[in-house]
Amino acid sequence: MALKVTKGISTWQVQGNNVERLMDNAAYSSAHPEDTLVLAGPPRFSDASQSETTGVSSLLAIGMLQTFQVTSQKPTQPMMAIGSGRTFYVSGKSQSTWRVGRLLTNGRNLLRVLYHNAVAGGLSVENFGDPVVPTGGTVNSTFYINLDSELYYVPFGLGIMFKDKADEMLGAFYCELCMIQMYTLGFTAGQNMVLEDVSGLCDRLFPFSPVALLGETPLQRQTLDALIGFTDASVGAMTEGTDASTGWVTGFGDTA
Repeated sequence: MALKVTKGISTWQVQGNNVERLMDNAAYSSAHPEDTLVLAGPPRFSDASQSETTGVSSLLAIGMLQTFQVTSQKPTQPMMAIGSGRTFYVSGKSQSTWRVGRLLTNGRNLLRVLYHNAVAGGLSVENFGDPVVPTGGTVNSTFYINLDSELYYVPFGLGIMFKDKADEMLGAFYCELCMIQMYTLGFTAGQNMVLEDVSGLCDRLFPFSPVALLGETPLQRQTLDALIGFTDASVGAMTEGTDASTGWVTGFGDTA
């Protein structure tokens, strides 16, 4: 007998139900780092979509990543008014920070790969007064350094996409207008690798559908749930599937 789902108090069954959603399929429907892709690109997502002339995306996948973290917080101030014992709140714009850790290896280093948008745009980094590449280097140099360089006044963007083991898209967002705040490189005797670490700020976390990036509509297909009988038996009005217009898995609504 298939498990059911508790959507509210009236359907709460401790031994017979999962809460909110079916979890029999959690092993292949959960996000995992190896099914997550991080890409570097232009400052705004509107400039990151597929080129109409070349058919090539302006985003570059970042390899050898060991850590990625993004934090978004919204400044909120509790307030009270004379004559009332209740609290209310005023809130401002969200503030987002990000951090990337990457293996130092042959090829583009982290400060270079993050500035794919500058290289793709043909920016002459070798002509900056404060050098970002060695003397005689060019825009194609693989090792960038020196946060005093004029290059690091130029913003960039980071795209993050999540899939599950069933190859379904779970979500995607774009860190817009990223600026580097700190660069760290450290190593210790006996250590078997050298890691670079970059952290910074961004204007906002902009949600997007991969369809907008790929310029195509994914084929509709049956999910693994339907094939092996893992179905949400508690809510007949909710049917799980794939929306051909977006590629998102559907059927996880809030219907009680």
